[in-house]
Amino acid sequence: MKTFNEKIPNPAEIEKEISDFLSKKYGDQVKMISPIMMPQPERSDTDAFTTPKKKTLRFDFKPEELIAYLDQYIIKQDLAKQVLATKVCTHFNRIKYQQSVKGDPLNLSGGIKNNVLMIGPTGVGKTYIIKLIANKIGVPFVKGDATKFSETGYVGGDVEDLVRDLVRESDNDIELAECGIIYIDEIDKIASSRNLIGADVSRTGVQRALLKPMEDTDVELKVPHDPISMIQEVEQFRKTGKRERRAINTKNILFIMSGAFGGLDEIIKKRTTSHGIGFGSPAQSHASTSDLFKRIKAEDLISYGFESEFVGRLPVKALFEELTQDDLLKILKTPNNPVLLNKKLDFATYGIDIRFSNDALALLAQRASEENTGARGLVSVIEQVLIPFETRLPSTNIKQFPVTVSVINHPEDTLDKWLKGIDDTSRIRDFEIIALENKQFIAEYLKENRTVITNQYGLPLSSYRIDKISDYYTSHVTEIGSAVRKIKFFYDQIKKIEIDFYNKHDINIVLEEDAVDGILEKLASGVMNERDVYEKISADFEYGLKLIREKTEKNRFFLSKEALTHPEVFLDQIIKAEFNKNNIKEGFSFTSKNAGTENTDPAV
Repeated sequence: MKTFNEKIPNPAEIEKEISDFLSKKYGDQVKMISPIMMPQPERSDTDAFTTPKKKTLRFDFKPEELIAYLDQYIIKQDLAKQVLATKVCTHFNRIKYQQSVKGDPLNLSGGIKNNVLMIGPTGVGKTYIIKLIANKIGVPFVKGDATKFSETGYVGGDVEDLVRDLVRESDNDIELAECGIIYIDEIDKIASSRNLIGADVSRTGVQRALLKPMEDTDVELKVPHDPISMIQEVEQFRKTGKRERRAINTKNILFIMSGAFGGLDEIIKKRTTSHGIGFGSPAQSHASTSDLFKRIKAEDLISYGFESEFVGRLPVKALFEELTQDDLLKILKTPNNPVLLNKKLDFATYGIDIRFSNDALALLAQRASEENTGARGLVSVIEQVLIPFETRLPSTNIKQFPVTVSVINHPEDTLDKWLKGIDDTSRIRDFEIIALENKQFIAEYLKENRTVITNQYGLPLSSYRIDKISDYYTSHVTEIGSAVRKIKFFYDQIKKIEIDFYNKHDINIVLEEDAVDGILEKLASGVMNERDVYEKISADFEYGLKLIREKTEKNRFFLSKEALTHPEVFLDQIIKAEFNKNNIKEGFSFTSKNAGTENTDPAV
């Protein structure tokens, strides 16, 4: 037994111990090779072994903003979206508030962390909604499967590995990792088997292992008995001469767990249903599964097989509803739905443009609802229908693929006709009709969500911009957001022209909406670039606007599309109006730098 007075081993002795350990465990298959240590120049305490620059938590979302974002992707599930968006926003804004408190920060003893338990049938979007939230808010995020973990000390994954993964996701920034999200799926699979005798390390044991991380504990980043961790510690000691203890605290890490919880509805039903005998007994309840889940209590989860301590650490419940046939159709019609986007991408890899008619989508939703697997049924049905086309069409010259009711009902016959060149005219006509139908639907979607999209992307949606976004979306495999950002890129270039004009000429020009659309058309089509537009506006307006500014001190001018098309007419009119308003008697003649050339460009 070692005593406290025993000499601390030097790096060479530690290296020898690790080598002996590796030799006993792996034989001659693994050897430790010491790197040659070259002399290093002297370094100051501040530049040699400083930790990476810390990333601060940047979170400024409000619950309604996050709900509006989720609405663009998730159909139905209004209650679940409200609960998740609210608790996520409150959790991170609370961390941000505490970090910003000057002087003595508020540290509440026994603070409650709002970990979330999501309950709902398969295929309703539980995992999808968490991925969307994680991508949107930008905090470190890791996902794990509850079935792959075992209690610490047993064979299998360690639940603390998820906490360590947060550090890797945050580029080794421990402070940022301590504000992350850990999502554990299929949590219902670790409910204990009540008939099991003996230790249940893959179920109850995992629940116990999760208790401390879910609340507030320190997790060592160095994994015990891991040779790699030991080698890293030796290297760190060689460089710094210090033994550093590195751990991550889980106080501010939000845990979100989900599961289908098959059979839980029967437990709730048994508790809530009154049993009586005789004619006066109450009628039996025939509530749906979704309605039963709304009545869930902690005792139901305990009866299901969870430890009471574990249930107590999941105070927030987010309930997901089953998806009806109408819901599945809405999912297919949502522009950002991954089901159709992924299938479009599959065909686009072969240069094939695939379009789905509204009638075809309705039929696919009907078939998917019969499978009772939620949105997953959509993927299954679509794959089943389209696999013959995905197999044969890449080897043909067919590049336009309209998915109609006939294609779904008679795939083999339709494919046979197309391969023989029969009915090509009808196929192309169907494709053009569906393409127009799709574009009109996207335009209506943009109009209905005009306010949300404008606020989210900072792009006012004029009729022209809606048309251009619809064009781009229907001709590319992309989400609505990417199509909006494409047009927003040109819009930002136009706004930059206003800034550049002011910086160079000290004159504030404001391009009106129709002028912006006219310029945007030129930029998007490639007819002109940002520099061309700026130089054209400078040549047409610099001299005249400076003259007006000198005579009237007016320094802000609104330029319409008509003004850009006929700059001299615009300048003459504004000069007369301003001079009359200011009673300027002095006469002069106006000649722009482009005098003698009539501007006939309809856009600029």
